[in-house]
Amino acid sequence: MAENKEKLFDKFPPVSTEEWRAKVETDLKGADFQKKLVWRTNEGFNVQPMYRAEDIKDLKTTDSLPGEFPYIRGTRTDNHWAIRQEIAVADCAEANAKAKEILGKGVNSLGFSLKKDAMSGDFIGTLLNGIDLDATEINFNCCPSRALEVAQALVAYLKTTGATEKFRGSIGFNPFKRLLKHGLDFPQDIKQLAAELVKTVADVKNLRVLAVDSSMLNNSGAYIYQELGYALAWGNEWMSMLTDAGIEPDEAARRIKFNMGISSNYFMEIAKFRAARMLWAQIVKQYEPKCDCACKMNVHATTSEFNQTIYDAYVNLLRSQTESMSAAIAGVDSITVTPFDKQYKTPDEFSERLARNQQLLLKEESHLDRIVDPAGGSYYVETLTVSIANEAWKLFLDVEDNGGFYSQLKTGAVQKAINESCDKRHTDVARRKESLLGTNQFPNFNETAADKIEDTGCCSGKKSCGCSHEEGGNAVEALKGTRAASDFEALRLETERSGKRPRVFMLTIGNLAMRIARSQFSSNFFACAGYEIIDNLGFDTVQQGIDAAMEKKADIVVLCSSDDEYATLAPEAFKALDGRAEFVVAGNPACTDDLIAAGITQFIHVRSNVLETLKAFNAKLLK
Repeated sequence: MAENKEKLFDKFPPVSTEEWRAKVETDLKGADFQKKLVWRTNEGFNVQPMYRAEDIKDLKTTDSLPGEFPYIRGTRTDNHWAIRQEIAVADCAEANAKAKEILGKGVNSLGFSLKKDAMSGDFIGTLLNGIDLDATEINFNCCPSRALEVAQALVAYLKTTGATEKFRGSIGFNPFKRLLKHGLDFPQDIKQLAAELVKTVADVKNLRVLAVDSSMLNNSGAYIYQELGYALAWGNEWMSMLTDAGIEPDEAARRIKFNMGISSNYFMEIAKFRAARMLWAQIVKQYEPKCDCACKMNVHATTSEFNQTIYDAYVNLLRSQTESMSAAIAGVDSITVTPFDKQYKTPDEFSERLARNQQLLLKEESHLDRIVDPAGGSYYVETLTVSIANEAWKLFLDVEDNGGFYSQLKTGAVQKAINESCDKRHTDVARRKESLLGTNQFPNFNETAADKIEDTGCCSGKKSCGCSHEEGGNAVEALKGTRAASDFEALRLETERSGKRPRVFMLTIGNLAMRIARSQFSSNFFACAGYEIIDNLGFDTVQQGIDAAMEKKADIVVLCSSDDEYATLAPEAFKALDGRAEFVVAGNPACTDDLIAAGITQFIHVRSNVLETLKAFNAKLLK
C-alpha cells in the first residue's frame, strides 16, 4: 500500500493571533476583552483566554525530558506513583492487622500516625510484622520530640531483618509544626536533632526523615504560590541547617520529603508540582552536590481539607477526584486521598475504600500511570508553570531576605500571611466569589447534619493528640486552620439546632423569565441557612401572593419579578404584607432608592454577602 503523505492541515491557511483576537472581539460585541475574558488569579498574574505556540517559544521548560535535570517533567521515566493510606496507631497489633488487610486492596504505601501510648516495647516490629517491605513504602508520623526514638527503633529493626537496602519510606520530623499550629517554638535544638537524625539513618539510603509539611499551609487556606514559596523556603532551611552541621549536601537533600496539599484548582495544581521540582532542583544545585540526582524532589501529595464540607459531603469525592488527578498527571511520588467524611467523623471502612478506589480509577481505568508528564508542551500549562514559579520564587526570596523560614516562623510572619489569605478566602466564600457546591451554592435544601457529627478534633483545643505542648518561648500568631465552609456550616447548624426552621415564600409575579430566575437564585440563597423554601409557579396579583404566603405561615416573603416591575409591585406587596413577615426584594433594581424611601430595606442579589445577610436573618428569626 502506498504511503499516504497528505498533510491535511496544509489545506487550511494559518491563522495569526491578531486574527483570532479580532474574531473574539467581534463576538464580544463591544465588551472589553480584558475585563470580560482575562482572569486575574489569586496567585498575582493574569491568565489569558487563549494560548498559542508563540507563548512558549522562549520558555526553557520544554528543553528537558522526564528524569532529566531540572526535573520539571518528572524525576522518573515512569509515572507509577504510590497509593497511600493513613492509619492512626493507638494499638500496634491492630494497626498491623489493618495494614495487611488494606495492602491486599490496592494500597502500596502506608502512613502510620503514632500516638504516644503506642510507642512502647518493640512497636516497630509489631507494626511491620508480615509486611513485604520490597513492595510497600512505609511512612511514620509522630510527635517531633519522639522522631529520633522512632528512627533508632526502625533502623535497628531493618538491620536485624536485613531490610536496610530495600526499605523505602519516611519519618515525618516536623519541629516547625508547633510554631505553625500553636505559635510556640520547639523546645529542643532543631539543627542538632536534625543532624543526629540524619546520622542515625545513614545506613538506610531510602529513608527520608526531614519533613516539609506544606499541606498544613494548604489546609489553612494558603494560595498556591504561597504554599510553594514557603515549601521551598522550608526545604532550604533544612539544607542550610544540615550543611552548617557538616552534613554533605547530597546526603541532606536525599533526607528531605515534601508533603504538599492539592487544591481543586486543577490546571494550577498540575503547574505547581512541575514548578516545584524545577525550583527545588535549582536551590539544591546551589549547594554544589556531587550528583544532580540529589536535586530530585520527593513529593507526597494529599487532597485538601480546606474545601471539604460537612453538608453534601459526597461532593467531597468530586473535589478529591480532580485533585488527585492533577497530582497524578503532575508526576508526584505518592498520593493520599482524604476520605470524604473526615470533617465530621473518624473515617470508616466505606469512606476509606472509596478513597482507595479513587486512585485505582486513575490507574486501572484512566491509565494515568502509563504516561509521563502528559501536560508537557501544553501552551496553557507550560505558561502557568512559569507564572506560578515566578510568583513562588519572589516569595521564597523575600523569606530568605528576612532571615529564612525558621526566623519568619518565630516572628509569626508566615502564619500572618497565610491567615490573611484564609480570611480573604472566607470573605470570597461568603460573597460567592469562591464557590463551594452544596454549601454556598446549590445546597441540598432538606439535608440535616447535626446528628452525624462526631468530635474527632486533634490538636484543635478539643482533644489532646499526645503531643507535648509545653511552653517554648513567647507565643506568636498561629495558623487559624478554619475550613472554607466552616462559617456556613455554623450558620446552618445554628438553624438546625434551634428547633425552628424559618419558611421562605417566593412571591413570583410578572415577567416569566425573570421571576423564575430570581426565585431559583433566592431559593438557593436562603437554603444556605437551612431554611424551608416554598417556591411557586406565579401569581396573578400581589394580594393573591401575600394571602398564599400568610396561609403557609411564611417568615420571609421574597418578591421575585423584573427590575422594571419592582417600582410598582414592591411597594404594593410591602404594604399588603404589613409587617407580618420579613419582606425581601430579589435583585438590585434602578429604583432601589425609591423603594428604600418607601420603607423597603432588604435586597438580595449577586453582590450580596450571603453569609452576613443570613446571619442577620438568623438573629431575627431564631430568637
